[in-house]
Amino acid sequence: MNYGFIKVAAGTPEIRVADCRFNQNNIVSVMKEAGKEGAHLLILPELCLTGYTCGDLFLQETLLKGAVSSLLSIVEETAAFDLVTVLGAPLLHGGKLYNCAVVFAAGKILGVVPKTYLPNYSEFYEQRHFSAAPDDLSEITIGEHTCPFGTNLLFRCREMRAFVLAIELCEDLWAASPPSIRHAGAGATVIANLSASDETIGKEQYRRDLVAGQSGRLICSYIYTDAGDGESTTDMVFAGHNIIAENGIILNESELFQNTVTYAEVDLERLSRERRRITTWAPSDPAGHTSVFFSLPEKKFHLTRAFPMHPFVPADMADRKRRCERILTMQSMGLKKRLAHTNSKTPIVGVSGGLDSCLALLVTARAIDLLNRSRKDVLAVSMPCFGTTIKTRSNARLLAESLGVSFRTIDITAAVRQHFADIGQDETDFSVTYENTQARERTQVLMDLANRENGIVVGTGDLSELALGWSTYNGDHMSMYGVNGSIPKTLVRHLVQYAADSTDDAQLQKTLLGILHTPVSPELLPPSEGQISQKTEDIVGPYELHDFFLYYMIRYGFAPSKIFYLATHAFAGVYTPAVILQWEKVFYRRFFAQQFKRSCLPDGPKVGSVVLSPRGDWRMPSDACVALWLEDLEHISL
Repeated sequence: MNYGFIKVAAGTPEIRVADCRFNQNNIVSVMKEAGKEGAHLLILPELCLTGYTCGDLFLQETLLKGAVSSLLSIVEETAAFDLVTVLGAPLLHGGKLYNCAVVFAAGKILGVVPKTYLPNYSEFYEQRHFSAAPDDLSEITIGEHTCPFGTNLLFRCREMRAFVLAIELCEDLWAASPPSIRHAGAGATVIANLSASDETIGKEQYRRDLVAGQSGRLICSYIYTDAGDGESTTDMVFAGHNIIAENGIILNESELFQNTVTYAEVDLERLSRERRRITTWAPSDPAGHTSVFFSLPEKKFHLTRAFPMHPFVPADMADRKRRCERILTMQSMGLKKRLAHTNSKTPIVGVSGGLDSCLALLVTARAIDLLNRSRKDVLAVSMPCFGTTIKTRSNARLLAESLGVSFRTIDITAAVRQHFADIGQDETDFSVTYENTQARERTQVLMDLANRENGIVVGTGDLSELALGWSTYNGDHMSMYGVNGSIPKTLVRHLVQYAADSTDDAQLQKTLLGILHTPVSPELLPPSEGQISQKTEDIVGPYELHDFFLYYMIRYGFAPSKIFYLATHAFAGVYTPAVILQWEKVFYRRFFAQQFKRSCLPDGPKVGSVVLSPRGDWRMPSDACVALWLEDLEHISL
């Protein structure tokens, strides 16, 4: 069913207090709208069939009979709708009156959930009219419908096992122990809250935080729907604040004081996977719950939920600046500890004039500042060879000068040629041996310099390169501390941009901007007319695509076909589906083939939720087979 997505709706219909027929007609209108929009689930407010503010009219038999009559008409009139609907109504049961949520679909009432916690303070006086939910499960008969009545009901979709709905009402969420806690523990992935929360100053943000927090705590989708315009304003005003949240994030919410329907697509597959991944999220015994099954046909709907092209990079500029500063601090603090622990005199960074080594040198300068030592203790080393251009060589020197660190140029051309002669490599043969010999020579120089200068080699390779295996084994793949190992390439660029934007040093800013405009390249092949001839993204594909694939593969464990589906939405108009599919296959082939390089990575700080360290978040056999992942992509028709 749409790669684990279902479309949910939180609606606030226009009502008239105690006018059940008027309310019935508007509820059906909202249901029709939600159905046309492709919604699987519609949640309506607390007591919306009568109005929450009926007061002592709830003690009138006429109102209660009118509510039941309108409820039965709604259920019958919408029997052909492919939609699960939950609405609020006052219902008599066992001689008591309850504030209830009624769940129905396909012309059948599936169950009734009474409210557990009845507020009786400040402007609320529900205990005057209603009884709190009984502890036991029973049956209620409404017209010709007989269904379960109780708080511990789970409504399960036969066609989608991950779609398990549970209900609580308004104050239930405000209580110290909300019913949703036990519902989620018993397997509910979607919690619906039917509310009539009046508006007071400051309550909007509190409500928003409460809903988002509960969805995060329970790893669920939480749908909160609120009473709005039409309720009595004798003592209160209702704003219709509808909120749809998923695992701590608000996906969508309504504007206040507008009776409307709010939609979002919730990813139940993601929620189920997160619950499996987080071992401290322990399911409880579902024996105390009763399951009620329903069916929903497969629905096609347009995915409106935003999936950013760059999931590692905050879209909001202020958030991005905060994130960049925090990451640079974490990197430098990690390196500071390593330098202090090893009593290293000289941190050594091989600088190419490119982005990764630029970031590593920025971090190293910060780390030495934290140790209150001279930046001259840092040694930046440029090692030009066959592919080095004047531009990148100049970038390396200017960066070192701008940061005030020591700088040395060691031309490795002669050493590489000697090695070619030793192993019988033809210098005109631009094979992988030609490239890797240079990378390994550079690493040998850095390692031996570290021994000579009583220092450590600070690694420059980033997370994206680790994922693709775009490094030379025991060459640039190796260091004594890798500060960039958990930074994806798309984020490296923004970290360098942040450093350029935040410095007062005009020369440093100019140098950083020059590096930002330099194509990403290992520079292991001779330049063409003085320009870089070997551009990484021409060979392995766009890093923004690979970072997207990496994020959803590692962070959420999505299947390749689902990642492709999300990528076609995120990159619509940027890459064709055929191009996305081409590079996704490359990503999986390289990711599986290159695990052996990740199995022996140097230490480095974890700064995000996606990390490939063999000692931390990612443990994978080096000889795992990629066949199933590629097979999943073969089923895609373009």
